[in-house]
Amino acid sequence: MSKTTTINVSGMTCGHCVNAVTEELSGLKGVENVFVELNEGGISEVAITSTLTLDPAEIGEAVAEAGYLVVANNA
Repeated sequence: MSKTTTINVSGMTCGHCVNAVTEELSGLKGVENVFVELNEGGISEVAITSTLTLDPAEIGEAVAEAGYLVVANNA
């Protein structure tokens, strides 16, 4: 059964940013789909659908690898 994890990412401004984050997150084990709701220059919402429970540290590392930062939901 698939699970969806939603994170907030700061610093994304364009389609290239979305592609970079999507590519890194898609490389995580169990990830089936990544959907980014881009908020240019603000906090973008990223929904990650996976068959496995994702480690928040791995998600953060993947987003950082793309050059962005995961932020708390209340940021």
